Amino acid sequence: MPPSLFLEQILNGVQFGLMLFLLAAGLTLVFGIMDMINLAHGSLYMIGAYLTATFVGLTGVFWLGVLLAVVGTALIGMLLELSILRQLYKRDHLSQVLATFALILIINEVVRIIWGSQPLLLSAPEGLSGPIEILPGLHYSAFRLTIIAVGLVVALALFLLVNNTRAGMWLRAGASNREMAQAMGVPIKPLFTLLFGVGAALCAIAGAFLGPILAVQVGMGESILILAFVVIVIGGIGSIKGALVGALLVGIVDTAGRAFLPLLLSQVASPEVASNLGPALASILIYLLMAVVLFFKPQGLFPART
Repeated sequence: MPPSLFLEQILNGVQFGLMLFLLAAGLTLVFGIMDMINLAHGSLYMIGAYLTATFVGLTGVFWLGVLLAVVGTALIGMLLELSILRQLYKRDHLSQVLATFALILIINEVVRIIWGSQPLLLSAPEGLSGPIEILPGLHYSAFRLTIIAVGLVVALALFLLVNNTRAGMWLRAGASNREMAQAMGVPIKPLFTLLFGVGAALCAIAGAFLGPILAVQVGMGESILILAFVVIVIGGIGSIKGALVGALLVGIVDTAGRAFLPLLLSQVASPEVASNLGPALASILIYLLMAVVLFFKPQGLFPART
């Protein structure tokens, strides 16, 4: 196997992992602090991708379109929290799952009514559409490198927000002991609304940058939401550091498995069997990874509550 192919797939895994982190960060804070299961989190990712495609089409400028989509999705997330999700905080988990699943169906239909059933075209910026040489003999997509850089910058900004600001201190207190945080006077309601806005903005960033790589279509949030839940289980519910480590692990295992397992299987089976069996085994690898982590660390790698 050429070393360049190995390095390229690892970079692809890091890029996918960082986008998973953007989804999982908001999800793990909502779950950890509010004790709320929000299946509609993936729908905000879809809305972010659709808004990006729309604003990029209207303005003709990719970065302006992303900025407008992030702001728009954050406002939609906060509106959802104020109007619907706030009513679910005191309900049990089954009620939350059923209500947010219904919200997924409603949002899917609203998106279908507004934008239609056909996937939207969202292209990478023209200046980033080609490859660049990062090592002698190794060319890599400039757009994917940009995604890695954006993911790292956002992860660093989120880390500083959580660890060096008053709002971050409230978030950590809520994740550790919500009742105690309330008793100490933390403004829970504005904090929850702000948290939903930040989580929705992170979803929009992920949707905007994965849109040119994956399809912008109705239902795109459901499949990636399952991976986001795997990430927060591996990393530990309520932990930003755990979400980052878990997302990178899942991204690299998933990408490397899909790239290398068919090659390994082709040594012992026919090409057709190897190409069909490889992706399926790669999907299983993620859940095996989660099972191994939970066996040794039942609360995840970096649990917020110990």
